[in-house]
Amino acid sequence: MFTRIGIVTKTHEPAVKEALERVIAVLNRRGVDTLLETQAAAHAPAGDYRSAPGPALPDSCDLVISIGGDGTLLQCAGLIYPRDVALVGINLGRLGFLADLSLADIETGLDAVLDGQYLSEDRAVLGCEVVREGRVIASEDGLNDVVVQKWSTARLITLETYVDGQYLHSQRSDGMIVATPTGSTAYALSGGGPILDPRARALALVPICPHTLTNRPIVLSDAARIEIHVATDREDESRVTCDGNSILDLLPGDVVRVARRARAIRLLHPAGHDHFATLRAKLNWGA
Repeated sequence: MFTRIGIVTKTHEPAVKEALERVIAVLNRRGVDTLLETQAAAHAPAGDYRSAPGPALPDSCDLVISIGGDGTLLQCAGLIYPRDVALVGINLGRLGFLADLSLADIETGLDAVLDGQYLSEDRAVLGCEVVREGRVIASEDGLNDVVVQKWSTARLITLETYVDGQYLHSQRSDGMIVATPTGSTAYALSGGGPILDPRARALALVPICPHTLTNRPIVLSDAARIEIHVATDREDESRVTCDGNSILDLLPGDVVRVARRARAIRLLHPAGHDHFATLRAKLNWGA
């Protein structure tokens, strides 16, 4: 099913070495061409391995295995996008909404994936542009979310939001999250946002600690084009991030444009994957 597989690992994690050894053993047993990201190669057991820096890895692979938590998988998503490369995660983290192969299931799970027994999901990606004085000065992509938030201040910031060119509202808050269904179980969840089915063609707008308590999360079509205008009057008080990675410090008058990208990320799960069972287990909803 896959001719060359890349491996990316979380750094400074004691369980990484064991997981990496077991993954490599499975791939070697099956005669799969394997390429290690440079950091992963540093954790690998003794042997002759080919390695490449992260940005070069996806050019030579049709599947990337992420060993770590959801943060590592998001890092991998940033590396492979927008190439047509599948992504599967082995979870060494705490929650693992995205990286859902457990340490105990490495051999059986990977064998099943390599035999074609998996569930493939296309996960929406957000594109973000920052416009200053009519010119795009920064852009980035995010699988989870785009966040405009206050920075280096205890004061609230003022944001004006437009959807498809129509004025939605002005709010004073700690910021605004634009989340995909994938990101609805991340920062947006802690902000009181809704959990979206990964198959939903939707985005969530989630205010962060709004001063007006009636300012509630809103679910939009994922075809919506969102603009967030920075209306605060002080400089260096807000910042925009994608998947937790800082893009730019914002200035008064800056506009952050957010829209779904045409290409998605292809995420693989073990056969029989049950999203609702994952929610029950990770969020302690009971049996």
